This record gives sequence, structure tokens and C-alpha cells, in this order.
Amino acid sequence: MISIDIPGFGDLHIKHIVLDYNGTLALDGKLLPGVRKQIVELAEDMEIHVVTADTLGQCEEELANLPVNIHTLETRPEDEAKLRYIKKLGEKNCACIGNGRNDRLMLRDAALGIIVSGPECASMEAARLADMAAADINHALGLFTHPVRLLATLRD
Repeated sequence: MISIDIPGFGDLHIKHIVLDYNGTLALDGKLLPGVRKQIVELAEDMEIHVVTADTLGQCEEELANLPVNIHTLETRPEDEAKLRYIKKLGEKNCACIGNGRNDRLMLRDAALGIIVSGPECASMEAARLADMAAADINHALGLFTHPVRLLATLRD
């Protein structure tokens, strides 16, 4: 778990990182460079979850042998299914990272919502509901290996 008190934002106690797959961790179904290493490092302190519709059908293969819980969505609308998933975990203990419109509700309700703008870009609707934005997934994941970066960005 990562705990940090951010003046003006509040206390964060992150036990779970919930990640979208396509567009966030992967491009065209393939895991982006650097992500594998970061997931392994973060899994030492937190549970890592990947919540996906797995549009391209490559999520399980790409994440094989990584310490992640994969949840493939079977119901629509996807934004509501992702929100239900984090509520089961306890949304106040979740940091969520995504890029798409179907990530907007989990980004809004999580203790910390991070929008990433990678090669597939980012939904502006989701961006308006997130707490912060990252240039790419590696920068977003790096916030949890160097949590003082959260303080620098979110404090009053």
C-alpha cells in the first residue's frame, strides 16, 4: 500500500491500481514498452488489476506471467461495469488509470483517477473527471514508485 497526505487533496491510502488495457497499457493489443517492468515493481506494494473489454483478444497473452488480476468485462455499458469493479474493491483504496470514455466513471469515483494520453489519445470527457493527467502510462505508473510526485502535482 502507498499512503501519502496531500495538503488540500487529502490522505491517499492506495491498495489497488486498476488499469484499462487497450489504449492505456497497450497499443493495438500489444503491451507498451516499459510497462512490464513497472507492473512487477508496483506489485510488490499493491494489487494490480486490469479491467478490459479485451477488444483485440490479446490481454491475457500479453500479461501472462505478470502479477495482475485480469477482469474481462462481459456486460455493458462498460463504464458502469468498471465502476462496479472498483466499488467491490473499495473505490477509496483504488487508483485508476485509463484513457477512454468507458473509463470515466472509475476515474471519477476512485481515490485517485489518472487519465493518460498515449498513442490512442484520450477522451476529453474522461479527462474532465480525472484528478490528474499523465503524458503516458509509464509516467502514470511512475507516480506510484515515486509518490512525492503526487504531492507535487495535487497539493494546494
